[in-house]
Amino acid sequence: MQHPDSYPYGTTREDLRIPLADGTELYARIWRPVTDQPVPALLEYLPYRLTDWTAPRDAQRHPWYAGHGYASVRVDVRGHGNSGGLPGDEYSAQELADGVAVVEWLAAQPWCSGRVGMFGISWGGFNSLQIAALAPPALQAVVTVCSTDDRYDNDVHYMGGSLLAVDMHAWSATMLAFVGRPPDPKYVGEDWRRIWRSRLEAVDPFIHPWLSHQTRDDYWRHGSVCEDYGAIKAAVLAVGGWADPYRDTVLRLVEHLDAPVRGIIGPWSHQYPDRGLPPGPAIGFLQETLRWWDHWLKDVDTGVLAEPALRTWMNESVPPATVYANRPGRWVGDESWPSPDVREIHYGLDDVLRTAGTSSLDRFVRVRSPQHTGVDAGRFFPFGNASDLPPDQREEDGRSVCFDTTPLPEPVEILGNTSVRLRVRCDTRRGQVIARLCDVAPDGSSTLVTRGVLNLTARQGRDRVVEWTPGSVEEVEFSLVSIAHAFPAGHRIRLALSSAYWPWIWPQPDAAGFEIDPGHSVLALPVRHLAADAGSAPITFESPEQSVGLDVQHTEPLTARPERQVLRDVATGEWRLEVDPNYGGSRRYPDGLIFDEQAVEAYRILTDDPLSATTRSDWTVRLQRPDLGWDVTVRTRSEITCDATHFTTRSRLTALEAGDVIFERDWERRIPRTAS
Repeated sequence: MQHPDSYPYGTTREDLRIPLADGTELYARIWRPVTDQPVPALLEYLPYRLTDWTAPRDAQRHPWYAGHGYASVRVDVRGHGNSGGLPGDEYSAQELADGVAVVEWLAAQPWCSGRVGMFGISWGGFNSLQIAALAPPALQAVVTVCSTDDRYDNDVHYMGGSLLAVDMHAWSATMLAFVGRPPDPKYVGEDWRRIWRSRLEAVDPFIHPWLSHQTRDDYWRHGSVCEDYGAIKAAVLAVGGWADPYRDTVLRLVEHLDAPVRGIIGPWSHQYPDRGLPPGPAIGFLQETLRWWDHWLKDVDTGVLAEPALRTWMNESVPPATVYANRPGRWVGDESWPSPDVREIHYGLDDVLRTAGTSSLDRFVRVRSPQHTGVDAGRFFPFGNASDLPPDQREEDGRSVCFDTTPLPEPVEILGNTSVRLRVRCDTRRGQVIARLCDVAPDGSSTLVTRGVLNLTARQGRDRVVEWTPGSVEEVEFSLVSIAHAFPAGHRIRLALSSAYWPWIWPQPDAAGFEIDPGHSVLALPVRHLAADAGSAPITFESPEQSVGLDVQHTEPLTARPERQVLRDVATGEWRLEVDPNYGGSRRYPDGLIFDEQAVEAYRILTDDPLSATTRSDWTVRLQRPDLGWDVTVRTRSEITCDATHFTTRSRLTALEAGDVIFERDWERRIPRTAS
């Protein structure tokens, strides 16, 4: 990582409050260049607490932008961090209206040129697009990273119409702990206790609305910019990673936006591409975004529109592993998306692809997976940790029905969304199909390439529930998550089908599975021409560069636990996955704050009982300022169980000051299983 010795501008930093029309004030930190001339403003707008949780990451980029001639602004969302007001649901109308007001306030400042850009990763990438769709005139450019245009089918809640047990639960539990954190008395003074109490009284676990809306309805349409791409007028640079679940959004934005747009998808996880976290290689992301800002906010021709519409990292084949420091591959460019250099090639499941041990006289093949199929799925949101990515898939393949090619005579490169068209017979009213695409090496090792899910009740659309007529046969089709991958000659392409995928996908009440007719079923691969790059200039990026980060001291735990472990009780048939999300652990900040964060997620199921599925998450967050005598703790517990007709959620939030409980509340909801 390079840290510049000098910048074109000196910089200043100021903490202030941005007033809103209803009297609420949002806490902001602004880095500005030292100049008498007005400059454009860049806004990152998040609920994740700018004075502690995101402070290390903020210090790497906001001062850098300021040093290159921008007022770079980090703002805490209403009801979070040191901002005023009460917390609400994610991406609420209030949050977005506040964001528009912040954009307008920035544009009106005497030090601002009146032109504003927004950027962010994940939540900040989401609301950048959502606010752009509201089209405040001052907002002229956006850089959105690891974000989605579709809150229902490409977020942490549902996938292919099926409930995402792993992150529907985990993220709602995380946000219960995050929302419960108090403002910091160093920045808000003695009023912190009153503000904290009012926030605690306003908390309602996110799991309640998320689980109550099991199909794509108006709740999910709000904030999903895919509902009206034409509403976005600002120029959009969309960035994603092949190890991040939101990557399809980059392809859709490049395809559908009327506004100027460019897309970049690298090998990365759910992180900014300059941070150097696995899988790399990292790029000079700040320099690349500076080109975007300079073009759209300063009218400097930086050549950004001469770049291909889509630049992607073509992953080379690798042995399976849960982490790669750097993923081998190369950059490729496509002038449009869909690309004329990518064509759909069909592989018949009884022709090019074959399943072992199936009699040619048996028309249908039964798929009935044990309920713990999926324990080797890896993390839904890879963060660059050591256990994030899926291990060798041979055990998962053994719990699935697999269709393999013969060893490939020549390389096959794919880019985009693989899809499957299956002729299915199902004897139950509800079910789900999980498809995994794997790269099988000559030694038999199986590396996951991509995967997809279809809730059979969502086969006619994600906005409706159409139960299956038991015993009937239908053709269904669905896409797998996009990928760029090069299958080498001598390897086999494997399609693995299963009826369970715990804990990613919450199981349907019946474990009967389904049958498929290979003779009328097809795998469609988006094959990119091997000579597509012939004559094209190589795609390159500068080396990563950041401003010097904060000197945060991390403390190793006295007793370390594995990040991810699978436990099996052979006698009872119980499988238990325990996960430490490892968002940062314990650390001490330069301003004296001691921040301790501990969490464990547990996912339990019996191999033959889908109704045994249980998720649980326990969080403890402790904040201390010894110089102020301030010591507060937030503890949460979240759990989801089910029966054949309902989900039951239980949540608890406990707040302590100096070891004494000052607030505690329990919630329990019984929510009908309308779709999942």
